[in-house]
Amino acid sequence: MTIHELLKAAVDSKASDLHLVVTKPPILRIDGQLQETQLPVLNDKIIAELIFSMLSPQQKETFEQERELDFSYTLETISRFRVNLHWAQNTPGLVARVIPSVIPSMEEIQMPQSVLHMLEMKQGLIILTGPTGCGKSTSLAAMIDYLNINHALNIVTLEDPVEFSFQNKKSIIKQREVGSDTKNFAGALKRILRQDPNVVMVGEMRDLETIAATITIAETGHLVLSTLHTINAAQTIERIIDVFPPHQQAEIRFQLANTLNGVISQRLLPKIGGGRIAAHETMVNNPAIANMIRENKVAQIKSVIQTSRNIGMVTMEQGLEELVVKNLISQETADAYITGSTVAAIAS
Repeated sequence: MTIHELLKAAVDSKASDLHLVVTKPPILRIDGQLQETQLPVLNDKIIAELIFSMLSPQQKETFEQERELDFSYTLETISRFRVNLHWAQNTPGLVARVIPSVIPSMEEIQMPQSVLHMLEMKQGLIILTGPTGCGKSTSLAAMIDYLNINHALNIVTLEDPVEFSFQNKKSIIKQREVGSDTKNFAGALKRILRQDPNVVMVGEMRDLETIAATITIAETGHLVLSTLHTINAAQTIERIIDVFPPHQQAEIRFQLANTLNGVISQRLLPKIGGGRIAAHETMVNNPAIANMIRENKVAQIKSVIQTSRNIGMVTMEQGLEELVVKNLISQETADAYITGSTVAAIAS
């Protein structure tokens, strides 16, 4: 049993993730559910051998010193993987996320039409949100590839690690990996404007410095795409503003109101007949939304989204309703993913 055999098994099983855990056989996540394989139970020695077979001498040293390591790994002709190595109770562990070899189109992932309009804007900030494992990386890749196919642009990505591998089409795409190509997001963003970008993709807005630099780049006439681990548009805006000290928050609200193109929040849900499908909440920044951001009335944003379907805004509840009506998810699945107060049955 080699690491290549395990990674290939994950791809062949259409799994999203491979887990290696001491006292368990290799585990696959398929359609969102963890499933144990019929392979032998792993111990710390076996896992260490599997892990170290993937690593360069420098990566081994980093993992031993830092006790954590994130990197991308390519299995030739089969697939790419985003790998996390870690220690738990002094035993090594691995999680490998399968990165599809083909970047899906916007149509294939059923991205809302309003997102296409956001991408056609020459500048501004587009934020994609959702919990870990909701398909943010796939959606972001589809958005970048849409630009790559349709426009002649200089696109610079900052990723940790690089996941989808893009081929230059109409655009030039420069993929920079944190750790190997640059030390960190914030440092790379300070100098990125010298690289003459039209579009910048920031893999994740992790801290105040990165968020501030990302907003500034959008403000200076560039199209910027990024992600946050938030559950809806209102929480996304609150998270960004709350990162800053109180004396800066009024200024950030003003900047965000002026630069934000929109927020897309998504969840991956079990699909009728197998597989998974994304449900979306889409907020388009219009004068009403911008005014609420400036005046710190973020709690009222949801009501604007609910009443603005004519310009492409959709709440998560409305997105779930559409999937139920199209018979893509069950009523039970929709009900399980609705947050907040109980709502009427959405299929009625």
